[in-house]
Amino acid sequence: MSNYGIRKTVELSYQETIDKVKEELKEEGFGVLTELDMKKIFKEKLDKEMSNYIILEACNPAFAFEGIGEEPELGLLLPCNVIIYENDDQEINLAAIDPEKALGMSENKKVNEIAQEIKARLERVIENV
Repeated sequence: MSNYGIRKTVELSYQETIDKVKEELKEEGFGVLTELDMKKIFKEKLDKEMSNYIILEACNPAFAFEGIGEEPELGLLLPCNVIIYENDDQEINLAAIDPEKALGMSENKKVNEIAQEIKARLERVIENV
């Protein structure tokens, strides 16, 4: 497994997990900018089959504004991706990017403080699903 995400396996259906993640993101001040249904995309573009897999591109506008104000090129590392997927055993997994790892490339102390707060919020999202 990767070392750049906050992850969990849940006992909900795939769609219930998506709905619950969106609800929890909203509670923590995030909006979902885009939903990428990778199963559908790979089928349409490559005619390849895969299990359910969605990427939710989540953004907390206040933190994004503050971070980009500190470092304009920080936008290269945004938004915060959250994935929900079904593995070969039909288990539903979810994970969020670890913003401390992603934004840790910055040497800006304020950006690193923002990353810590975002991580705490994403950890609560994952924990509450």
